[in-house]
Amino acid sequence: MRSLFKKIQEFLVQLIEWFYFPFLRFIPIETFRYAVTGGANMVFDIVLYYVFYNYVFMKANVDLYFLVISPHIAAFLFVFPITFFSGFVLAKYITFSQSELKGRIQLFRYVLSVAGSILLNYLFLKLFVEVVGWYATFSKIVTTMLVVVYSFLMQKYFTFKTGKRQLNSMK
Repeated sequence: MRSLFKKIQEFLVQLIEWFYFPFLRFIPIETFRYAVTGGANMVFDIVLYYVFYNYVFMKANVDLYFLVISPHIAAFLFVFPITFFSGFVLAKYITFSQSELKGRIQLFRYVLSVAGSILLNYLFLKLFVEVVGWYATFSKIVTTMLVVVYSFLMQKYFTFKTGKRQLNSMK
């Protein structure tokens, strides 16, 4: 099973790097990998969000008897664990595979960095849907774009940082 996983990882890295050539002069490979894997996970997140909001919750409030959750927040809460896992796996094994930190440390740091993303997602969704009055799916797209910058910086310099970056930051 491990060899199959390793082959999938190598295939995906090679596939991404094959598309990297035109961007070679403009952005580092790690940033390109993040754009591809993060972009794929973002599309996955938005599609899942759309499905949950429109077809699972049918744009209706979710009554838990002790708490009523608006459909745009319920969709976010149900989609989040799925895209959390897929995002961590892609970041660890494809984007930031050079990190020498142990997996459990990366996972703990990933949880911390994603906590900030959750807070930003919640606040922006509340703002855009309930205050500004935008459609929920459009609000989710705008929110995701805003949170991407925060997420990249946290993952690169905190969650998956390498020893080389640590040494460079000490100089």
